[in-house]
Amino acid sequence: MSIQVDNLLKIYGLQRAVDNLSFEVPKGKITGFLGPNGAGKSTTMKIATGYILPTAGQVIVNGIDVVAHPLEAKRIIGYLPEHNPLYFDMYIKEYLRFVAKSYGFDKAKVNRKVAETIELVGLELEHKKKIGALSKGYRQRVGLGQALIGEPEVLILDEPTSGLDPNQIVEIREVIKQVSQDRTVILSTHIMQEVEALCDKVVVINKGKLVADEALHTFKKRLTRTSGFVLSFESDIDPTPLVNAGFVVEKQSPTSFIVDGSTANLRSGIMAVITENDWPLTSLTQSGGSLEEIFQDLTKGES
Repeated sequence: MSIQVDNLLKIYGLQRAVDNLSFEVPKGKITGFLGPNGAGKSTTMKIATGYILPTAGQVIVNGIDVVAHPLEAKRIIGYLPEHNPLYFDMYIKEYLRFVAKSYGFDKAKVNRKVAETIELVGLELEHKKKIGALSKGYRQRVGLGQALIGEPEVLILDEPTSGLDPNQIVEIREVIKQVSQDRTVILSTHIMQEVEALCDKVVVINKGKLVADEALHTFKKRLTRTSGFVLSFESDIDPTPLVNAGFVVEKQSPTSFIVDGSTANLRSGIMAVITENDWPLTSLTQSGGSLEEIFQDLTKGES
């Protein structure tokens, strides 16, 4: 495994920000790290990158204990923090050159890595500007550039598309896809479409504790528990025939219902009842089945 988190604990005063958390991030994959605000995602990422120390437990990155050997671990990790700290008075090239030099690259390699990184993250048209003059989307590109310029084996991204407009989100996703081809990536996000678009695996935490750790395709199988159909009619109906046929019916209004059941051919079974009773159906649409609903189900109330 590229990242192994074992019984990680972080306590601030009386608060357990991370509560005996354990999970693994497979090599060469993109893992989505999910949880509501305050769940402990950023704290876990800061511990994994060696920026803060755990109260107990450990994080191993490519065989390196980040607490016992912090410098060795940081050499193989690229990190984009949630709030992306940048030097606004520096020019893009100047800043990336500064970061590259901090890795001990010689002058020739510094120049080469700066040029490669600018092209990789799509900053060619902006590279002569000061960072403070850039839009937030381009600042995120600069932050991603600094995370990549040291040739990291592992990339840790905390809310990489937070606050971006839809076009910028798509652009940053494409950059992440491109750079993930030969790296292990873990990214935190609140955007479920981002998980579907990018991730191979999902880890969900709530109140510092693990509530899900599985491949994306397995995670999406939870959708079957919320499957069903929304029925709308031109006029009021009595849903008793649906109930008598074995369906679970939730009334939304006199003319609208959510209908679920264990029948393999759920749609055809519902339509048979509707046809038999000659009900004036106006629409029948799939209900549930969103990753947002799974996330809400996993993270509501006590974990």
